[in-house]
Amino acid sequence: MLPILSLLETRVLGVLIEKQHTVPDSYPLTLNALVSGCNQKTSRDPVIEATDDEVQAAIDHLKTLSLATESSGGRVMRYAHNAERGLRLPSQAIALLATLMLRGPQTVGELRINADRLHKFADISAVEGFLLELTETKPRNNDLGATGSGSMVVELPRQPGARENRWAHLLSGAPPTEPTTVFAAHDGSEMVTVSEIATLKMQVLQLQNEVAALQTTVAMLCQELGLKNGSNIS
Repeated sequence: MLPILSLLETRVLGVLIEKQHTVPDSYPLTLNALVSGCNQKTSRDPVIEATDDEVQAAIDHLKTLSLATESSGGRVMRYAHNAERGLRLPSQAIALLATLMLRGPQTVGELRINADRLHKFADISAVEGFLLELTETKPRNNDLGATGSGSMVVELPRQPGARENRWAHLLSGAPPTEPTTVFAAHDGSEMVTVSEIATLKMQVLQLQNEVAALQTTVAMLCQELGLKNGSNIS
């Protein structure tokens, strides 16, 4: 049977899994780092504003479910996930679940791209294989509550005009039904959904952030080399 987790609890668990791979030198995480990860404005859907107390309550509940652990590190407590052991799932499946918990419903192609820092899937079929396994997986932890479903993920009905089906996790129960708006090109040759537009906006924002980071790095290098805006580079 599946654990019933709140949105914030899945966000906390997803952040712990993500940061283990993306910032290993800072892992396990302090409460402040965990709150910052939960409230990120990028790579998160939906974007939330959780307080320290709310995140602390979420991590405390995850600890009772054996999905998170606590350790003392210096002057502050640090937190790590225990998802693989708590849910008895391989790291590949945990990577997909974490990506769904952090970014919401996604297509198989989006999952492969977005989960790349957590696990590099060889191809689309590898992602599909683990998703199919998750549709038949039941956590064995008897402390976890039940949702009444025998699956950990679900393939959502294809939205009108969409090219691919999306997948969602079931750790918080059945995903809510989403209203769908479809936009048609003037010539009627192409249909674009709100979901696809949101995905494009997210990708543009990520690219903008990457460009800004590169610009900062170039400025620092130019300053160190005594160059002005790179104009003296031959």
